[in-house]
Amino acid sequence: MTDSTFSVPWWRQLNRYHWFVFAVASGAWFFDCLDQRLFSLARIPALASLMGKAGSDPVVQAFGKEVTAYFLIGWGIGGMIFGALGDKYGRSRMLTVTILIYSGFTGLSFFSRTALDFTICRFLTGLGVGGVFGLAVALIAETVPSGARAQSLGLLQVLSTVGNVGAGFAMKGITSLEKAGTIQAGSGWRWMFLIGALPAVLVVFTGKYLREPDAWLKLKASGRLDQGGIFEPYRSLFAAARWRKNLIVGALIASTGVVGLWAIGEYAVDLQSSVFKTYFDSKAPTELVQRVNDLRLSVKGISATDTEALAKAAAETKGAEAKLNAWTKSQVDDAKFWAYLWQMLGAAVGMWIFTKVASAVSRRFAFAGGFLAAMVVTFLVYWKMDSPVDAYWMMPLMGAAQLSLFAGFAIYLPELFPSRLRSTGTSFCYNLGRFAAAAGAFYSAKLTEIFAKSYAVPAPYRYSAMVMCSIFLVGLVTLIFAPETRGLPLPEEETEGD
Repeated sequence: MTDSTFSVPWWRQLNRYHWFVFAVASGAWFFDCLDQRLFSLARIPALASLMGKAGSDPVVQAFGKEVTAYFLIGWGIGGMIFGALGDKYGRSRMLTVTILIYSGFTGLSFFSRTALDFTICRFLTGLGVGGVFGLAVALIAETVPSGARAQSLGLLQVLSTVGNVGAGFAMKGITSLEKAGTIQAGSGWRWMFLIGALPAVLVVFTGKYLREPDAWLKLKASGRLDQGGIFEPYRSLFAAARWRKNLIVGALIASTGVVGLWAIGEYAVDLQSSVFKTYFDSKAPTELVQRVNDLRLSVKGISATDTEALAKAAAETKGAEAKLNAWTKSQVDDAKFWAYLWQMLGAAVGMWIFTKVASAVSRRFAFAGGFLAAMVVTFLVYWKMDSPVDAYWMMPLMGAAQLSLFAGFAIYLPELFPSRLRSTGTSFCYNLGRFAAAAGAFYSAKLTEIFAKSYAVPAPYRYSAMVMCSIFLVGLVTLIFAPETRGLPLPEEETEGD
């Protein structure tokens, strides 16, 4: 049965329970993405506070990439473990567990006192975050009618952008509270992580009403689920030639996109911080700049023996500089917020376009266009972005190119494996990319340090990302070996073979 077979629109093929499953699975992924973005936005402010250094300090920037790497390692491990547990004990049950883990440890990040315990919390958060995707897409893929599968899974990813945008609005609100003195200045990052504990409320719904898919229940009733240890599903995946090939292909395709986002695109905000500051420093109000310059000149004209006058002038200068810096920071934060909002709008459009192309033409064609666009656009953004105006049109393009691929992962990966191995296979492919992205983050950090020896900021941010863009070639080459799944039913036990 093909994606275009049904004359009835895909959304009309869903009954109330189908929509409920979609809402719960999408909610889990929505909050998962919210957590990811909260971390992205609060990572540098948190480490600057905990390490007692400026956020622009290369040491803080480099350690931020290392924390991201440990988060991704936890993500990968969690995905591997909970994917297999989802096949063994049920998708809905394990989805509940993963939500509790990632929401709990995100909330605990609020209490971090050192960079070390902050890193540990992020690693443990990653364990829960990593399990959600494979479980959520398996749940939807096995529940909704086949004529609505691709569109439902694509929409799952489109809605994930709402979680990302929600994190941006949360940061904006918390920043306003800091400015108003409602919460202590410099502690906003803590409150952002506390917001990340909210997904635990979703557990109430998943625990009471969510059922396991019929396909999984039939396997359980007939005793065809793997009966060995937690990693028995992996043995089954690697034992059969068909599933082994699909596992390798899926892992390489997913790893390419994940590295592109988390080891390259993730750090666009750091480049923005640098170039936006330079831009707004040149646009600062004349009266603020003149006031600072006049006070600095007045300090030079005071006799070194007149300590009282020197102290007073120094205090006035410091106050004027603080006011000027506050203005610049406010402008930079606002520009970053709007750049990110446009990026997420672009991502939503890109993911929906990918879904339409994958449904109407082919999965492989959609991936080829996505990888090529991601490589070209990401290189362009890091090379040429010099102002907020640049960011407002470049970031939507990068969001559309990079994140369109993630709609493809939701659609394509569950189509590669049978029901008894679907959660394991999907999670393995998607989360192996986290280990690759962790390695990419370490490599990117090293490249940044190398370029920093020869070039001034922000050139090291630019050049390290531009070098990393070559990763998208891996995805393009892998497509040569990828099976086309458009129009085919989900593979089941009776179709298994070597």
